[in-house]
Amino acid sequence: MERTPFTVEGYRRLKKELENLEKVERAKVIKAIEVARAHGDLSENAEYDAAKERQAQIEGRIQYLHNKLDSAEVIDCKNQDCERVVFGVKVRLENLDSGERCVYRIVGPDESDIKRGKISVRSPLGQALIGKYEGDEVTIRTPGGIRNYEILEIFV
Repeated sequence: MERTPFTVEGYRRLKKELENLEKVERAKVIKAIEVARAHGDLSENAEYDAAKERQAQIEGRIQYLHNKLDSAEVIDCKNQDCERVVFGVKVRLENLDSGERCVYRIVGPDESDIKRGKISVRSPLGQALIGKYEGDEVTIRTPGGIRNYEILEIFV
């Protein structure tokens, strides 16, 4: 089984979601099914159908989260060496073509969220940054063309 890297925070977020689904949402949907059953004929009962569909979604998500957590490799990023780019650090970059500056945290693929400044270690930019030092320049191919960045700062 391939291991998937997670930050401590990302792992905890998935665990919390799983606990909520198993302890809260599962109980709610079971109650909704009971209430819908009490209304009589199930063949024309939209409430029952909706509750059963929600139950299937919850059970599918629970299974998915169990699989993700079972294959997780949790990496504690607090004591990372900030001399070079490694999993879990934040990187301040300057786009050498536009002059724009941005900060990204290198995270696992299941945690990536570009709007929140989190990029996957497996993304083209993430792969290009790993192992680089402050002052290094990286060039990556994106669907929008070639981009050139300079690493201004590496921090936790």
